[in-house]
Amino acid sequence: MTAFANVDDDKYRYQNPELNLCPENYSLLTDLYQLTMAACYTGEGIEQKRASFELFVRRLPEGFGYLIAMGLAQALEYLANFRFNSAQIAALQRTGIFYHAPERFWSLLTEGCFTGDVWAVPEGTAVFANEPLLRIEAPLWQAQIVETYLLNTLNYQTLIATRAARLRNIAGEKAKLLEFGTRRAFSPQASLWAARAALAGGLDATSNVLAALQLGENPTGTMAHALVMALSALEGSEQQAFIAFHQYFPGAPLLIDTFDTVAAAEKLAKKVNSGEMTLTGVRLDSGDLVSLSKQVRSLLPQITIFASGDLDEWEIQRLKNQGAEIDGYGLGTKLVTGSPVNGVYKLVDIDGIPVMKMSSGKFTYPGKKQIFRSLVDGKLQSDRLGLLDENSGKEKPLLELVMKSGKQIKPTENLQTIRERSALSVASLPQETRSLENPISVKVEISEMLHELKEKTKKLTAKNAKDAK
Repeated sequence: MTAFANVDDDKYRYQNPELNLCPENYSLLTDLYQLTMAACYTGEGIEQKRASFELFVRRLPEGFGYLIAMGLAQALEYLANFRFNSAQIAALQRTGIFYHAPERFWSLLTEGCFTGDVWAVPEGTAVFANEPLLRIEAPLWQAQIVETYLLNTLNYQTLIATRAARLRNIAGEKAKLLEFGTRRAFSPQASLWAARAALAGGLDATSNVLAALQLGENPTGTMAHALVMALSALEGSEQQAFIAFHQYFPGAPLLIDTFDTVAAAEKLAKKVNSGEMTLTGVRLDSGDLVSLSKQVRSLLPQITIFASGDLDEWEIQRLKNQGAEIDGYGLGTKLVTGSPVNGVYKLVDIDGIPVMKMSSGKFTYPGKKQIFRSLVDGKLQSDRLGLLDENSGKEKPLLELVMKSGKQIKPTENLQTIRERSALSVASLPQETRSLENPISVKVEISEMLHELKEKTKKLTAKNAKDAK
């Protein structure tokens, strides 16, 4: 909740030093220049002009052949809660930054909420460079201010969902993949989004209790070295630690690499073979996972073997190639961190006028666009980037209207639906696009109409610049 200090000085009246986030404060979670630009638009009398912004990536992260779109659910929840209260407006006014802003700007914030339309590809859809994941069509001031939050949620969740999909593709359908990244995610909020995106991208379960329960899932996990060390010290041996934990959680795998992995497996094998213990699984978190997993398998042939410890898709591929006897993987640090998805949010149309950015290496295509996908027997044949009103023919338009006049018109999809779409999306891609080694992304065709609009917009922009001189 918003914190108000019990002092007279106004500068302390809107403070929350812990910086915990709640929906009430969504509107202020933006970059300053979004608000200063909105104030400028208001001063110029153009704040209500209809604007269209599209969110896309210019290029994929290095080593990626595709992205799995994710984060739409949080984006729509944010837009539905977008509004400014009197305390927030007063706090902005006290900064002095907006001293010259028009009075109309403050009444705009006081009265305003998001009233625009949102077009988006469904979560779990494979997309490529220059294809919009989302388009906002709204009054200019609204479409501008929401940029920062939208980029934050879609960029991060798309990264995690894509990593999860790649992990699933490499590990195979039978492998058990568990999300263990909460302690390594960039914030408590990020850990929740990471858990959701990982599950939606193809992982089986998460250790994050809050995320799992709020998503209607069961959390999963094993045990830590601390328990083994504590009970070994207090109760006499590592085996006593295993027996104690197994008594209370008989279905949970045991972590067996605290001291001597093979020795621990040998002692457990005796108990299993004698019928003293019904063991479901063990986890290896260190050492030579290829060699250790083979030795453990020889001792415990019917037991599920999990591996963890800074694993990623490349390491899993190496382990499989070297014949490691591993049935499941715990994924943490390298799943929830790594090379960012560098999505951008660019104006493509203002008051019905197509616009484009012409900077070297950063040009954008003008106009409101649609992705037209051609699938044959579930396999992706081609993608075409065109204008929204183009005839799709037999192609499937990917961007759907999900919010109209600030009201969500399609219900939020459940996790299983998104997970299934992710799996189908990856399965539809060519093998060279899914490869970890030098992946070849799908080439996105540019429609003739979009190409013509681009050239027309370039000429008009150049002419306007020349006339202005």
